Amino acid sequence: MRIMFNNPYLYVVAYPAQNGIEVIDKRSGRGVFMRDETAERFTRELNDAIEAASDKDDDLGDFIDHFDALMTHPAIYH
Repeated sequence: MRIMFNNPYLYVVAYPAQNGIEVIDKRSGRGVFMRDETAERFTRELNDAIEAASDKDDDLGDFIDHFDALMTHPAIYH
């Protein structure tokens, strides 16, 4: 497990052994686990969004909104 990204709106954790990532939208308290090509694509798009962001929080909020339909699992903190 490796934290890839963490800001007030988004939390992304990599699980290299499963070739996957967990993405949590902190605003809605929902998340998704992605594997294989989907995880790789999300990672590339996240990196591109971070590089292009002028105001990291607002721009990344817009970025994560595009994945809202995938984030169906409630985030449970333990």
